[in-house]
Amino acid sequence: MATEFRNSSEGHPSSGQHRMVALDAARALAVIGMIAVNTGPRGDYDLLEMLYRIPHGRASLLFVLLGGIGVSLMTRHYRQMQAPLPWAALLWRCLLLLLGGLALQELEHDVAVILQIYALLILFSIPLLRRSGKTLLVVSALSVIMGPLIWIAIQSQTDGRFDREPVSASDAPWEILTGIVFTGPYPLIVWAAPFVLGIWLGRQKLTEPKVSTGLILYGAIAAVGARLLSAALVSLFGEPTSHIAWQRLFSAVAHSQMPLWLISATGSAAFVLGLCLKVRSWSQPWLSPLIFLGQTALTAYVGHLLILAFVVRPGPENLAQGVIATAGTVAALMAFAWLWRRHFTRGPLEALLRTPKRRNRLR
Repeated sequence: MATEFRNSSEGHPSSGQHRMVALDAARALAVIGMIAVNTGPRGDYDLLEMLYRIPHGRASLLFVLLGGIGVSLMTRHYRQMQAPLPWAALLWRCLLLLLGGLALQELEHDVAVILQIYALLILFSIPLLRRSGKTLLVVSALSVIMGPLIWIAIQSQTDGRFDREPVSASDAPWEILTGIVFTGPYPLIVWAAPFVLGIWLGRQKLTEPKVSTGLILYGAIAAVGARLLSAALVSLFGEPTSHIAWQRLFSAVAHSQMPLWLISATGSAAFVLGLCLKVRSWSQPWLSPLIFLGQTALTAYVGHLLILAFVVRPGPENLAQGVIATAGTVAALMAFAWLWRRHFTRGPLEALLRTPKRRNRLR
């Protein structure tokens, strides 16, 4: 959802406006992190590249956490008024994101597109939108615990043969469903955890200092603690020898789909969100390109895939080229977002997410 950007000279923003702008900033940081990771390079492990790849396994999870918050805020009024949920709007978003993600996966950008899982997560969450906060936390916790166990069990039953490749429009419907839910790079059984947690967070008073402080504190504890626990367990029991080895449960490697990685990456996402909520100066004019990028996050995400497919690939070959390509992509997308938002309330793809009936009503 796009939010109206207000200059600080117009007065102090309300708590609701501050919350939305802080979420926009966090969403922009998630997009920038995904651009850096997806651009590459990949494979080297020198210190500078390791620092460059800090968003790996974290930025995409922050994006999904914020997606859950967005769905929660989108449906809050309907829950409070005990009105029917906006089924048409939710299903329309699912359809567009699913079809768009499948089509984008056909391009040669060497990226596992996240939009397909985003679509199915929205669909999965619809029955949960009226459930209690306790139920949401239980579902999220079950995904953390049971998701990885189911993932390993499927690997074991198939002798580890499924390749974790993303699904695309050319795949059979059954392969698309199983790929998104169980075997792809973002299996729903695991990634439901941050999304449902995001729905729960969307019900909290995010502008209250104690909430943002809790996100920072507990997020940091989870991010660091899970990594340290993983290192200790691996040192005691050894590295996993395959995808179906039980020691894999101790892994905190990015996108391992294991509990400790999930806890650590979710903690990192909560930490970043808490910091964004603490900042009170998002309305400064020099920050507007960042905010506008967050308000057009879907457009920016799709745009970076197109840039990768038609401009960047097959590079970059080294870290310097990767930094230049990432900086150029981010700068181009920020410039586009800034120019677009000067004339339109929503980004071009964000506007498409509104149902055709709703768009016609606004004209």
